[in-house]
Amino acid sequence: MSEPPSSRFHASHKTKSLLDRLTAFIFREPESREDLLAELQEAHSRNLLDADALSMIEGVLQVSELHARDLMVPRSQVDMIDIGEPVEAWIGRVVDTAHSRFPVFEGNRDSVIGILLAKDLLRHYLEEDFDLRAMLRPAVFIPESKPLNVLLRDFRATRNHMAIVVDEYGGVAGLITIEDVLEQIVGDIEDEYDLDESADNIVAEKGGRFRVKALTEIGAFNESFGTTLSDDAFDTIGGLVADHFGRVPRRGDVMELDGLRFEVLRADARQVHLLQVTRLPKTVAREFTEAVQTAGAAAGQP
Repeated sequence: MSEPPSSRFHASHKTKSLLDRLTAFIFREPESREDLLAELQEAHSRNLLDADALSMIEGVLQVSELHARDLMVPRSQVDMIDIGEPVEAWIGRVVDTAHSRFPVFEGNRDSVIGILLAKDLLRHYLEEDFDLRAMLRPAVFIPESKPLNVLLRDFRATRNHMAIVVDEYGGVAGLITIEDVLEQIVGDIEDEYDLDESADNIVAEKGGRFRVKALTEIGAFNESFGTTLSDDAFDTIGGLVADHFGRVPRRGDVMELDGLRFEVLRADARQVHLLQVTRLPKTVAREFTEAVQTAGAAAGQP
């Protein structure tokens, strides 16, 4: 005797529901950002996703959570030009910093009137009636709270590369570029002014400054600078600097250690990439102490 149609329907429906539940369990969608990251890490561990792709996806997720204030160069670290000064007063600073764009202000640093492209300064040497004000490009102003993903979209749509970040009172809080945002996704972007892969890890600059790759081993750093930084807990100078801050440092962060001043030149949301190191001038007291210690050691005294 054949099974009634209604029984076959219920059995089929029950089987389908069970299959659906099994499929949903195996191919379940992540319920949170943490679940998504965990699945991406699992895909990477199974060689379904390479390290570069994983890093970029993580960067995209991080960008969606960050705002302009989280990534901007602080006001105190922004290289700006006073239009009231003659070109000769600041042209050397333009060459030394090697930036491609500079905010220009009039009167005070909160009154930004435009952006100067470094390449436009060539006209200063070619034209007798060079007018700096006429060379300025319009400045873009954004609030500190602007999401980075929205800012990146605006940069692409308007073809701007730089924005002035303002606080709630309209004052200049900092500066952010399209490169800053992209580096959160793809990692450090090096240009012709950065240290390339074939360059030494430590390169001397003018004024007694040094550009140091964060991946420089502490032993090699000590040998170059005559320091005694410990490599017990960290292998690289970047790891040591990050440990000092207790977080991933941001560009513009400064610290002092063992007679040296460290400034972060490049960093993304995951790690430090490039540092500027400067020897601190010795104080008279420090020199006296070192002299006493040296004399005591030579005499065999503790």
